[in-house]
Amino acid sequence: MNTAAMNTEWRDTRRYWWLLSTLTMLLPVGAVQMVQLTGWPVMWWFGFLFVFGVIPLFDVILGEETANPPEDRVSELENDRYYRYAVYISVPMLYGAFVYAAWVAGTWALPWYSYLGLAISTGCATGIAINTGHELGHKNDRLEKWLAKLALAPVFYGHFFVEHNRGHHVRVSTPEDPASSRFGETFWEFLPRTVLGSLKSAWHLEKQRLERQGKSVWHWRNDNLQAWGLSVLLWGALIVWLGWAVLPFLIIQSLFGFQLLEVVNYLEHYGLLRQKKENGRYERCRPEHSWNSNRRVTNIFLYQLQRHSDHHAYPTRSYQALRHFDESPQLPGGYASMIVLAWIPPLWFRVMDHRVVAHYDGDMSRANIKPSIRDQVIAQ
Repeated sequence: MNTAAMNTEWRDTRRYWWLLSTLTMLLPVGAVQMVQLTGWPVMWWFGFLFVFGVIPLFDVILGEETANPPEDRVSELENDRYYRYAVYISVPMLYGAFVYAAWVAGTWALPWYSYLGLAISTGCATGIAINTGHELGHKNDRLEKWLAKLALAPVFYGHFFVEHNRGHHVRVSTPEDPASSRFGETFWEFLPRTVLGSLKSAWHLEKQRLERQGKSVWHWRNDNLQAWGLSVLLWGALIVWLGWAVLPFLIIQSLFGFQLLEVVNYLEHYGLLRQKKENGRYERCRPEHSWNSNRRVTNIFLYQLQRHSDHHAYPTRSYQALRHFDESPQLPGGYASMIVLAWIPPLWFRVMDHRVVAHYDGDMSRANIKPSIRDQVIAQ
């Protein structure tokens, strides 16, 4: 059979599997239901156990998916509205589950470890919802931009909408990017640097944009203020309704949720560096500037975020059409398992450092290295 005939017969076998990402919004509901079904207090941690236990297990069992859609079918994939609707429905499901979990936390008499488990399970859902906001925020459609801000509201991290698109994508894999981790930098060193740096950058970017329009940074069209305002409304309404007992729940799920975003940022560009050209500008971002993973199950749950090399090299490409590139550096596991390694720096360094060295053929002067150890690493 010739290639043209094969491409004509090609179909997206994962078309309806993408809806699994939507179901992750229901993790806190699953936690409550599992507790009621089993009577086991550990099930309050159902969200955490599912994301960091079940998903990595099935990643190992079902392996990798490296096939790419035929290029002559990409336009058809991009224009199929089903794939957009599959993302849209995540937002109302997120809010239903989030409000339900807040109601349980605010009204049920839970011991502290159950309350914490419910908050962490909810943080798993709201953290994954940041990826929903990421997918929506890359589009120019006004509805999708507002849905992106709504998806970010539960974790109070709305400035990601600004910083990711206009900051991170411009500076990715350079020392100037707060969301690109450096060789030898632990996640716990990276976390405060990226949180504060991204917040500062998002504010500066909006200040510049509004000044060009002759507006104050405090103008209501400031995307940061709009996104944070949604969080204030959401959290405020829940506190008025349920009382102050719900506030610790809101804070815990937010902290856990946005650190999930930042730990993913940590592993996506660890040690990778775009080189400067003779004119002092950085080379354009290519697939080799992002760590990639083709683990089948995690990619389904995260709208193929793990095909990060293609996403950064071609950021307008939709999730259903993202490709694998042989030249992109490959993570040894899916994001769910790699996050656990990142939380434990000695394990992370043992697994990842030699991969960075191999990626640069031993020439570490080409890597993005933690400044305090750069000379030592290059000398070795």
